[in-house]
Amino acid sequence: MSEQQPNPYASDPGQGDEYKWGPGTPSYGYPQPYPQPPAYQPTIGGAGIPAQMPPTAPMGYPAAGLSLGDITIAGDQIITPSGPMPLRGAVWNATDFSRTEEKIPAHAIVLAVIFFIFCLLGLLFLLMKERRTTGYIQITVNSGGRHHSTMIPAVDPGTYMWVMSQLNQARALSM
Repeated sequence: MSEQQPNPYASDPGQGDEYKWGPGTPSYGYPQPYPQPPAYQPTIGGAGIPAQMPPTAPMGYPAAGLSLGDITIAGDQIITPSGPMPLRGAVWNATDFSRTEEKIPAHAIVLAVIFFIFCLLGLLFLLMKERRTTGYIQITVNSGGRHHSTMIPAVDPGTYMWVMSQLNQARALSM
């Protein structure tokens, strides 16, 4: 019979049976089976702190369904800072008070002047354009003899289309 040799790479030479090397045995360098991850639980900012459940609706109001600025649709009511209004028969309007300006930025003019001296390709810098959207989109709602208006800032040219899609959902709920 052959005598078992101790494993020279084991931390305790007398415990060689724990560190068997070879194909099919998990060891350093071989893929290890991973345990199942825990069930998903939302956390705050990746810090591992469990996120709180969203707050419930204010007393007496059902959960919010749609929100436009400070106007919120909750159940069969429209909640505004000036008080609740009935959702049924509400008239919604939106007015676009935003504008988009397009201009050549200052750094493009400087580069065009510098590179014009060296070659005529510097004029291509004048094709650079900078777009900036400013202004607001006003949303008004009339219902039950009451009126409320709110302004949503326009951050890009697509803001008006986003507001109109939200407004069309509100109109559909009002019918």
